[in-house]
Amino acid sequence: MHKIIVINTGPVLALVAGLGNLDVLSKLYDEVYVTKEVATELMVDGIERFAAKEFVEAGFLIKIEKPVVISPLLRNMLDIGEASVIQYALDYNVPLVCIDESAGRRIARLNELKLTGSLGIILRAKSEGYISEIKPVLDKMIKHGIFISSKVILLALKEANE
Repeated sequence: MHKIIVINTGPVLALVAGLGNLDVLSKLYDEVYVTKEVATELMVDGIERFAAKEFVEAGFLIKIEKPVVISPLLRNMLDIGEASVIQYALDYNVPLVCIDESAGRRIARLNELKLTGSLGIILRAKSEGYISEIKPVLDKMIKHGIFISSKVILLALKEANE
């Protein structure tokens, strides 16, 4: 089965924080789309911004050059990155989006999109043998300022049998 995903800014930052790069995405997915709006958020301060270098170096990412035409409803409910991810997925029939923020996840579900987040990707990477443990990854994410609730951490560790 061909695995395609559209990824938001937050998960890119979280994956770089936890893993040091975005390579796991190329192992788990055949096509990883990044909207122009997400790319703009990631590069807002240039190459010096956290994760910008890793984002630029991830040659497998499919970076959409044109801005996404976002419905007024999505534009008013979400930030531009999340709205563009959901709109792009809907416009191009991409069934899976990667969003960490709860509002974006809720709207994606309401639009009948399948969802994952940075922790879902980490858990899948472990289950497919690309990483051996998730706890050190979670620790690095938290050290870099990625917020993960203690409840979600406990659920992820339980899911990973750690």
